[in-house]
Amino acid sequence: MIEKVKAYIAKEIGLEPHATVFIALSGGADSTALLLVMKELGYKLHALHCNFHLRREESNRDQIFVEELCKQNDVPLSVRHFETEAYAKQHGVSIEMAARDLRYGWFREELEQFGIQNSQLKTDGLEAFVAVAHHCDDQAETLILNLLRGTGLRGMAGMQPKSDGIIRPLLCLSREEILAYLKSREQSFVTDSTNSERTYLRNRIRLDVIPLLQEINPAAVEHLCLAQDNVRDSLPYYIKGVKSAFVELGITEESFPLYALKSSYSTLLHEWLADKGFNGSQEEEMLLAAKSEVGKMWTSKTHKVLRDREALIQTEIHNSKAKVLPKLRQEMVSSIGETGPNVAYFDADLITKPIEVRLVREGDAFVPFGMKGRKLVSDYLTDIKLNRFEKAETFVATQGEDIIWLVGHRSDNRYRVTDATKRILKLSVDNC
Repeated sequence: MIEKVKAYIAKEIGLEPHATVFIALSGGADSTALLLVMKELGYKLHALHCNFHLRREESNRDQIFVEELCKQNDVPLSVRHFETEAYAKQHGVSIEMAARDLRYGWFREELEQFGIQNSQLKTDGLEAFVAVAHHCDDQAETLILNLLRGTGLRGMAGMQPKSDGIIRPLLCLSREEILAYLKSREQSFVTDSTNSERTYLRNRIRLDVIPLLQEINPAAVEHLCLAQDNVRDSLPYYIKGVKSAFVELGITEESFPLYALKSSYSTLLHEWLADKGFNGSQEEEMLLAAKSEVGKMWTSKTHKVLRDREALIQTEIHNSKAKVLPKLRQEMVSSIGETGPNVAYFDADLITKPIEVRLVREGDAFVPFGMKGRKLVSDYLTDIKLNRFEKAETFVATQGEDIIWLVGHRSDNRYRVTDATKRILKLSVDNC
């Protein structure tokens, strides 16, 4: 079995013999086997244990077991305690999802910290990875779970052997092989009592669906994993075709033209939204967006999609208060020189208060250069065809309550340079 894992690592992961591997160690059969196998293969190990404090005494029992296991095998161990229930409530997610977010968030922190402390290793071609103990049976469960959710090809490909610093060296093994290995080593492990509960969908698939499939075909798990391997091997060609179609139809990372919103292009829309957190119902609504009103918006936890005039546009959700203000440079000049969207000139004697820069606010108004009447900034931005996302990220320069410059677009006519101007103030910013 050790040779089987070694060959799988060489083929699917490409892990250097002396790489550092962080082992996600729960103390269960799978992660215990992972620790022992990777040690036998000679990797430099460091174990990571998450105590989610969800099973009372069991959680403490697991930590004690892990500590003893690492001590016996001379493997350094780090333990992180989590307030999982509080996190789930705060973020409006299930306990299962909260534990997953916390676990992988910590793993990536450890990888980042390791990279900072050992930058020379990357230079030498050696990196660190977090190894998790998913095996072939987990893959089969994942495929069924994803199919029930209406997955695309990426979901049918299952978990990747190597992805974003996470490696899965045991995907080539069955649960049965892992238990046989531990028995041969006379190695004990802990059992999570919640694994026998049918509260979670994955547990019901493992306890009810998989055994039924195995009654029909004893090699069901093996064949499901083979199907996933076939899909995964096909993905590069699929992705190449998707990228080609994007170019042909003018689809970019930020924009999906309305003329491409056809049911026959639903796969392209699905790929455009990949990993953005939108659900199937939202995708269906977007396919019909050509008939909906301009301004309709869909939101996931990480992204927003807007039905603009001629396309769907997407942007990542961020805290606008944290948006970096452009650096405003002020300079007294004798005449108007360079021009452009990021430069504006004013009658210095008309500006009597400190100039400040901020994001545009609802209700903001100014007198656009060359005009006499006031105009809402939002209306002006609509006239020049900015979408809602772009509007929200527009800055204004003010003196007191007055907007003197819609930065990057137009200055205020009340503060313009005239023949009567005695002193000229030049304002400029970097591209914004």
